[in-house]
Amino acid sequence: MYKKKREKGLEKGISAISAGELKKYFLAHWQLYLMMLPPLIILLIFSYGPMYGLILAFKDYKVSLGIGGSPWASNFGWGNFIRFFDNYNFWSCLKNTLILSVYTMLVEIPTAIILALSLNYVKNKVFKKAAQMITYCPYFISTIVFVGIINMLMDNRIGVIGNFLYDNFGINILGSPDLFPSLYVWSGVWQMVGYGSIIYVAALASVDMQIHEAAIIDGATLLQRIRYVDIPAILPTAVIMMILNMGRILNMGYEKILAMQNQMNLSTSEVIPTYAYKVSLVSTFPDFSLATAIGMFQSVIGLILILTINKLAKKISGNGLM
Repeated sequence: MYKKKREKGLEKGISAISAGELKKYFLAHWQLYLMMLPPLIILLIFSYGPMYGLILAFKDYKVSLGIGGSPWASNFGWGNFIRFFDNYNFWSCLKNTLILSVYTMLVEIPTAIILALSLNYVKNKVFKKAAQMITYCPYFISTIVFVGIINMLMDNRIGVIGNFLYDNFGINILGSPDLFPSLYVWSGVWQMVGYGSIIYVAALASVDMQIHEAAIIDGATLLQRIRYVDIPAILPTAVIMMILNMGRILNMGYEKILAMQNQMNLSTSEVIPTYAYKVSLVSTFPDFSLATAIGMFQSVIGLILILTINKLAKKISGNGLM
């Protein structure tokens, strides 16, 4: 009995000391908390505030009635999700989304690592800076301008590449559904590989040069140094990037895909985000409830994938987000 009272007294004393120290620290560093206030307010307004709108996914939304006054959807509120799963476009959109997302991830991460490793071993500083500038610049081109460049190059009538392939091999790149995934992914590599390699260049810069010197003394070749020194150094970063990309596997950006779409490649270019955009904003009768349900479905699947891949990565390599 006495021991329990003593433990409770100690806990109260520790909490009181902690609260007092926290108050003292806050008064001494109130400027830092004041600097944190604007981004915190922005986060609450633009990230947590809109979460109220997720109710639309479970309602039969009527603009005249508002979110609160609109009736709940059928099937105990799951009617919009059931409509989406039963739609004839669901499996096609899901397949296209998975193909483009996985294809992009499998290509962009290795190419960014290869570029970072290549830049890491360039001795000529002028050439290295020029190569970095050339590979970084496409990232800052807007999506619409970038797609315009692709169309001008790949058009089978006026495009340099497209006209050559069409006249000699009969290949219409912009109008071929089978070629759309490769065109989307590899054009994205051209735009993103330089920017994506920055984080790996930074990881390689942290490698102790004494390790490389020891490897050279032991007779290691360049490829052996890359395999046994550089790749283990950037592996944790690559694992984290893979986990983050897996979380966005169904929630890929729709702007570029929408700009590259046409009636001939629609069978492979229609993905879940573009379908949600058309349902909510382009349709003659916008269905905001269905679009919200689609967005919520994407987010939930992304969260599940992040947690699953993170757990697997921690078991296999010991690296993860948390």
